[in-house]
Amino acid sequence: MKQFILNRDPDKNGRVRLEGGDYRYLIRVRRLAPGEYFPALLPDGVEVMVRICSVDNKTVVGEILHGENPHNENHQPGSPLPPIILFQAMPKGEKMDLIVRQAAEGGLAEIVPFVSEFSAVKIEKSGGQKFSRWERIIKEARQQSGSATATIIRQPLSIDGLFAYWEQITTRQPGALGLLFHHLPLAKMSLHGYLNSSPEAVVLTIGPEGGFSSAEAERFLAAGFKPFTVGDTILRTETAALYAHAAVRILLWEKDLWEMK
Repeated sequence: MKQFILNRDPDKNGRVRLEGGDYRYLIRVRRLAPGEYFPALLPDGVEVMVRICSVDNKTVVGEILHGENPHNENHQPGSPLPPIILFQAMPKGEKMDLIVRQAAEGGLAEIVPFVSEFSAVKIEKSGGQKFSRWERIIKEARQQSGSATATIIRQPLSIDGLFAYWEQITTRQPGALGLLFHHLPLAKMSLHGYLNSSPEAVVLTIGPEGGFSSAEAERFLAAGFKPFTVGDTILRTETAALYAHAAVRILLWEKDLWEMK
Protein backbone atom coordinates (compact mmCIF):
# COMPACT_ATOMS: atom_id res chain seq x y z
CA MET A 1 0.00 0.00 0.00
CA LYS A 2 1.19 3.50 -0.75
CA GLN A 3 2.10 5.45 2.34
CA PHE A 4 3.13 8.97 3.15
CA ILE A 5 6.32 9.67 5.09
CA LEU A 6 6.17 12.56 7.56
CA ASN A 7 9.39 14.49 7.98
CA ARG A 8 8.40 15.98 11.33
CA ASP A 9 6.36 15.05 14.39
CA PRO A 10 2.84 16.45 14.83
CA ASP A 11 2.27 19.46 17.10
CA LYS A 12 0.86 19.22 20.62
CA ASN A 13 -2.65 19.04 19.16
CA GLY A 14 -1.74 16.06 16.98
CA ARG A 15 -1.82 18.00 13.72
CA VAL A 16 0.65 18.38 10.88
CA ARG A 17 0.98 21.11 8.25
CA LEU A 18 2.18 19.93 4.85
CA GLU A 19 3.38 22.29 2.13
CA GLY A 20 5.47 22.38 -1.05
CA GLY A 21 6.17 18.97 -2.56
CA ASP A 22 4.11 17.22 0.12
CA TYR A 23 1.09 19.35 -0.75
CA ARG A 24 1.48 18.64 -4.46
CA TYR A 25 1.81 14.91 -3.88
CA LEU A 26 -1.28 14.61 -1.68
CA ILE A 27 -3.59 16.99 -3.54
CA ARG A 28 -2.47 16.90 -7.17
CA VAL A 29 -1.11 13.34 -7.41
CA ARG A 30 -3.20 11.44 -4.86
CA ARG A 31 -6.15 13.86 -5.32
CA LEU A 32 -7.17 13.68 -1.68
CA ALA A 33 -9.76 16.03 -0.20
CA PRO A 34 -10.85 17.18 3.29
CA GLY A 35 -12.34 14.34 5.30
CA GLU A 36 -10.32 11.65 3.51
CA TYR A 37 -7.65 9.50 5.16
CA PHE A 38 -4.22 8.27 4.16
CA PRO A 39 -1.66 5.97 5.86
CA ALA A 40 1.58 7.57 6.99
CA LEU A 41 4.78 6.89 8.87
CA LEU A 42 5.97 9.18 11.64
CA PRO A 43 9.72 10.02 11.73
CA ASP A 44 10.23 7.23 14.31
CA GLY A 45 8.59 4.68 12.00
CA VAL A 46 5.25 4.43 13.83
CA GLU A 47 2.33 3.78 11.47
CA VAL A 48 -0.63 6.13 11.75
CA MET A 49 -3.64 7.27 9.78
CA VAL A 50 -3.98 10.93 8.89
CA ARG A 51 -7.34 12.61 8.35
CA ILE A 52 -7.24 15.69 6.14
CA CYS A 53 -8.85 18.55 8.06
CA SER A 54 -8.42 21.40 5.58
CA VAL A 55 -6.82 22.31 2.26
CA ASP A 56 -6.03 25.72 0.86
CA ASN A 57 -3.99 26.57 -2.23
CA LYS A 58 -0.65 25.93 -0.50
CA THR A 59 -1.17 23.94 2.71
CA VAL A 60 -2.73 20.70 3.88
CA VAL A 61 -3.60 20.36 7.58
CA GLY A 62 -3.97 16.80 8.81
CA GLU A 63 -4.93 15.17 12.10
CA ILE A 64 -2.92 12.19 13.32
CA LEU A 65 -4.97 9.15 14.32
CA HIS A 66 -2.91 6.65 16.29
CA GLY A 67 -3.74 2.99 16.32
CA GLU A 68 -3.86 0.11 13.88
CA ASN A 69 -4.13 0.94 10.21
CA PRO A 70 -7.66 -0.21 9.21
CA HIS A 71 -6.59 -0.60 5.57
CA ASN A 72 -3.69 -2.93 6.40
CA GLU A 73 -4.95 -5.29 9.09
CA ASN A 74 -2.57 -8.12 8.25
CA HIS A 75 0.56 -5.98 8.36
CA GLN A 76 3.24 -7.18 10.75
CA PRO A 77 5.72 -4.45 11.70
CA GLY A 78 9.40 -5.05 11.39
CA SER A 79 11.31 -7.25 8.98
CA PRO A 80 12.46 -10.84 9.58
CA LEU A 81 15.43 -10.18 7.30
CA PRO A 82 18.84 -8.88 8.33
CA PRO A 83 19.54 -5.37 7.03
CA ILE A 84 20.86 -5.33 3.46
CA ILE A 85 23.39 -2.59 2.69
CA LEU A 86 24.49 -1.56 -0.79
CA PHE A 87 28.08 -0.44 -1.44
CA GLN A 88 27.66 1.12 -4.89
CA ALA A 89 30.57 2.38 -6.98
CA MET A 90 29.55 5.74 -8.46
CA PRO A 91 28.31 5.39 -12.05
CA LYS A 92 28.21 8.16 -14.61
CA GLY A 93 25.23 10.29 -15.56
CA GLU A 94 21.91 9.78 -13.82
CA LYS A 95 22.31 6.04 -13.27
CA MET A 96 22.78 6.60 -9.54
CA ASP A 97 19.29 8.12 -9.36
CA LEU A 98 17.83 4.90 -10.75
CA ILE A 99 19.91 2.75 -8.39
CA VAL A 100 18.79 4.80 -5.38
CA ARG A 101 15.13 4.57 -6.41
CA GLN A 102 15.22 0.81 -6.94
CA ALA A 103 17.12 0.25 -3.69
CA ALA A 104 14.54 2.21 -1.70
CA GLU A 105 11.62 0.43 -3.39
CA GLY A 106 13.26 -2.90 -2.57
CA GLY A 107 13.68 -2.08 1.12
CA LEU A 108 17.47 -1.77 1.36
CA ALA A 109 18.56 -0.45 4.73
CA GLU A 110 21.44 1.68 3.49
CA ILE A 111 23.11 2.93 0.32
CA VAL A 112 26.81 3.84 0.43
CA PRO A 113 28.14 5.39 -2.80
CA PHE A 114 31.90 5.27 -3.31
CA VAL A 115 34.48 6.10 -5.95
CA SER A 116 36.49 3.15 -7.26
CA GLU A 117 39.41 3.03 -9.65
CA PHE A 118 37.26 2.76 -12.78
CA SER A 119 34.53 5.17 -11.68
CA ALA A 120 33.85 7.82 -14.32
CA VAL A 121 32.99 10.42 -11.66
CA LYS A 122 34.80 11.88 -8.70
CA ILE A 123 33.61 12.93 -5.28
CA GLU A 124 32.23 16.42 -5.69
CA LYS A 125 33.06 19.05 -3.11
CA SER A 126 29.64 20.68 -3.61
CA GLY A 127 27.45 17.62 -3.84
CA GLY A 128 24.68 18.99 -1.63
CA GLN A 129 22.11 19.26 -4.43
CA LYS A 130 22.80 15.74 -5.67
CA PHE A 131 22.58 14.32 -2.14
CA SER A 132 19.30 16.19 -1.49
CA ARG A 133 17.93 14.78 -4.74
CA TRP A 134 18.80 11.25 -3.63
CA GLU A 135 17.02 11.80 -0.32
CA ARG A 136 13.97 13.08 -2.19
CA ILE A 137 14.07 10.06 -4.53
CA ILE A 138 14.16 7.73 -1.52
CA LYS A 139 11.13 9.37 0.04
CA GLU A 140 9.17 9.21 -3.24
CA ALA A 141 10.15 5.56 -3.78
CA ARG A 142 9.14 4.54 -0.26
CA GLN A 143 5.82 6.33 -0.56
CA GLN A 144 5.10 4.65 -3.88
CA SER A 145 6.16 1.16 -2.81
CA GLY A 146 4.96 1.22 0.79
CA SER A 147 8.37 0.15 2.10
CA ALA A 148 8.55 0.46 5.88
CA THR A 149 12.37 0.39 5.79
CA ALA A 150 13.83 3.84 6.42
CA THR A 151 16.47 3.62 3.70
CA ILE A 152 19.53 5.75 4.49
CA ILE A 153 21.95 7.12 1.92
CA ARG A 154 25.48 8.14 2.91
CA GLN A 155 27.67 10.83 1.46
CA PRO A 156 29.98 9.37 -1.24
CA LEU A 157 33.22 7.89 0.09
CA SER A 158 36.67 7.25 -1.30
CA ILE A 159 37.74 3.62 -1.55
CA ASP A 160 39.78 4.02 1.64
CA GLY A 161 36.78 5.57 3.38
CA LEU A 162 34.66 2.63 2.26
CA PHE A 163 36.96 0.07 3.86
CA ALA A 164 37.03 2.15 7.05
CA TYR A 165 33.23 2.08 7.07
CA TRP A 166 33.26 -1.68 6.49
CA GLU A 167 35.42 -2.02 9.60
CA GLN A 168 32.83 -0.02 11.55
CA ILE A 169 30.08 -2.35 10.35
CA THR A 170 31.97 -5.52 11.29
CA THR A 171 32.89 -4.06 14.68
CA ARG A 172 29.24 -3.25 15.35
CA GLN A 173 27.94 -6.48 13.79
CA PRO A 174 30.66 -9.16 13.82
CA GLY A 175 28.35 -11.52 11.95
CA ALA A 176 28.00 -9.21 8.93
CA LEU A 177 28.48 -10.84 5.52
CA GLY A 178 30.23 -8.89 2.78
CA LEU A 179 29.47 -10.00 -0.78
CA LEU A 180 31.47 -8.84 -3.80
CA PHE A 181 29.51 -8.95 -7.06
CA HIS A 182 32.22 -9.66 -9.61
CA HIS A 183 32.04 -10.49 -13.29
CA LEU A 184 34.85 -13.04 -13.00
CA PRO A 185 34.12 -16.52 -11.58
CA LEU A 186 35.99 -16.08 -8.28
CA ALA A 187 33.33 -17.66 -6.09
CA LYS A 188 34.29 -20.56 -3.83
CA MET A 189 30.75 -21.14 -2.58
CA SER A 190 27.19 -20.66 -3.82
CA LEU A 191 25.04 -17.72 -2.75
CA HIS A 192 22.91 -20.21 -0.80
CA GLY A 193 26.03 -21.34 1.02
CA TYR A 194 27.06 -17.82 1.97
CA LEU A 195 23.59 -16.90 3.24
CA ASN A 196 23.20 -20.14 5.18
CA SER A 197 25.48 -18.61 7.83
CA SER A 198 22.53 -16.49 9.09
CA PRO A 199 24.38 -13.16 8.80
CA GLU A 200 23.55 -10.21 11.06
CA ALA A 201 23.75 -7.93 8.02
CA VAL A 202 24.47 -8.39 4.32
CA VAL A 203 26.64 -5.89 2.45
CA LEU A 204 26.41 -6.05 -1.36
CA THR A 205 29.27 -4.43 -3.26
CA ILE A 206 28.69 -3.41 -6.88
CA GLY A 207 31.35 -2.00 -9.18
CA PRO A 208 31.11 0.83 -11.75
CA GLU A 209 30.64 0.45 -15.51
CA GLY A 210 34.20 -0.84 -15.92
CA GLY A 211 34.01 -3.26 -13.00
CA PHE A 212 36.64 -3.57 -10.29
CA SER A 213 40.34 -3.64 -10.99
CA SER A 214 42.28 -6.75 -9.97
CA ALA A 215 43.89 -4.82 -7.13
CA GLU A 216 40.51 -3.68 -5.82
CA ALA A 217 39.04 -7.19 -6.02
CA GLU A 218 42.01 -8.54 -4.08
CA ARG A 219 41.58 -5.84 -1.46
CA PHE A 220 37.91 -6.69 -0.96
CA LEU A 221 38.72 -10.39 -0.63
CA ALA A 222 41.47 -9.63 1.87
CA ALA A 223 38.92 -7.63 3.91
CA GLY A 224 36.68 -10.70 4.16
CA PHE A 225 34.26 -10.16 1.27
CA LYS A 226 32.97 -13.25 -0.49
CA PRO A 227 32.83 -13.15 -4.31
CA PHE A 228 29.74 -14.22 -6.19
CA THR A 229 28.32 -14.02 -9.69
CA VAL A 230 24.66 -14.33 -10.66
CA GLY A 231 24.33 -15.90 -14.09
CA ASP A 232 26.83 -15.92 -16.93
CA THR A 233 26.29 -12.44 -18.40
CA ILE A 234 27.98 -9.12 -17.76
CA LEU A 235 25.39 -6.71 -16.36
CA ARG A 236 25.24 -2.93 -16.39
CA THR A 237 26.03 -1.52 -12.96
CA GLU A 238 22.45 -0.31 -12.41
CA THR A 239 21.14 -3.75 -13.42
CA ALA A 240 23.67 -5.56 -11.24
CA ALA A 241 22.59 -3.64 -8.14
CA LEU A 242 18.94 -4.60 -8.62
CA TYR A 243 19.74 -8.16 -9.74
CA ALA A 244 22.03 -8.89 -6.80
CA HIS A 245 19.72 -7.36 -4.22
CA ALA A 246 16.71 -9.27 -5.56
CA ALA A 247 18.60 -12.57 -5.50
CA VAL A 248 19.78 -12.08 -1.91
CA ARG A 249 16.43 -10.83 -0.66
CA ILE A 250 14.46 -13.71 -2.18
CA LEU A 251 16.84 -16.32 -0.78
CA LEU A 252 16.64 -14.75 2.69
CA TRP A 253 12.83 -14.56 2.56
CA GLU A 254 12.63 -18.24 1.62
CA LYS A 255 15.38 -19.44 3.93
CA ASP A 256 13.01 -21.50 6.10
CA LEU A 257 11.86 -23.37 2.98
CA TRP A 258 15.30 -24.42 1.77
CA GLU A 259 15.98 -28.12 1.36
CA MET A 260 19.65 -28.48 2.16
CA LYS A 261 21.23 -31.58 0.66
